[in-house]
Amino acid sequence: MKRKIFFLFFLILLINGCGDKLDLTEFSTGKKIENPSDTSYIQLNPIWEGFKNPSDIMIGREPFIYIADTDNDRVVMMNTAGSILGTIQIRKPVALAQDYRLNLYVCAEFDTVISGVTKVFGALYKIDLFSAGNQISTANVTRLLPTTSQHFQKDKRRYTGVAVFYDNSYLVTRVGPDNTSPIDPDNGILQFIQVKNSNGVYTDTLLGRVPNLEANGSGLLSINQLSGITTFNRKNYEIVTTQTGNTSFKVQWLKFIITTDYAGYVSKFDPSVEQIDFLKPNKFDTPEDVTVDNNNNIFVVDSKKDSLFKFNQFGTEQQSFGGPTLFKNPKGVAFYDRTLYVCDSGNNRILRFILSTDTQ
Repeated sequence: MKRKIFFLFFLILLINGCGDKLDLTEFSTGKKIENPSDTSYIQLNPIWEGFKNPSDIMIGREPFIYIADTDNDRVVMMNTAGSILGTIQIRKPVALAQDYRLNLYVCAEFDTVISGVTKVFGALYKIDLFSAGNQISTANVTRLLPTTSQHFQKDKRRYTGVAVFYDNSYLVTRVGPDNTSPIDPDNGILQFIQVKNSNGVYTDTLLGRVPNLEANGSGLLSINQLSGITTFNRKNYEIVTTQTGNTSFKVQWLKFIITTDYAGYVSKFDPSVEQIDFLKPNKFDTPEDVTVDNNNNIFVVDSKKDSLFKFNQFGTEQQSFGGPTLFKNPKGVAFYDRTLYVCDSGNNRILRFILSTDTQ
């Protein structure tokens, strides 16, 4: 029955709707970073500081820059010049996304008192920036999760990523320690749609978990401790995910298909017949976030390897770089207007890079 609902949901939407890693330890801020393949990055000045464990960065539709400043319990709005335009207090934000109606979605935490005991839950918030005229400090905040009594029975669950499709439907990644249930394991990807009511107001509706994914799997289509998710700036439902659990494929590019007997996600690549760099076992240790550019290049930050990896649309590695004197526990990555933004979380700062070919 769930497969049928999922099939019908996406059918309606469709009708309507490189080289090796480089160690940069010898290079100083602001200088060109060369490598033997004639690829070079330039780290831009100034470094953006004043954060405390920033865990995600996202470029909005406006475009403004949003940062999940985790240990300062706030979301920060900046312009592309690096000036802070406003902030809003939210407990432990870790992931961000924005729809085409300028709603900002935030994976964070929520605390409440139950039977005299304070408990902390994973939470999903929506911030209405449009109604507030993009004044984030005064914007209305709605908590979308947790809401039901069933949600409040699961205080170990956390939401780690959110990504929006072209039609404003979106996916939210969820993790947790209890994955024995075949019906509702902690590890999962939740699917939301926006429904317009009789007053012309859109409400967010949770459809349930995306089916046919392995909560405890170690192969393709596993979602073992998801850490990040991104969509493409195109009219499709493809996603790229990162995960930190015990799996052989910690970065996966999934495409949605509909056949006579199946509706759901499959791997875009088959590692048994294709040489896909990001599907190589042990390629990553702890990939925390992923983003894509308009050319379908994939950027992944690995917090344990203190590295950023770049892959082209065929999964071939290109221009990856890093090193412990450049990054410390990087957790977030974004790309906009030829500029790469990295949450250098362990150093409490945001670093920016641009390819030297883009400056010529």
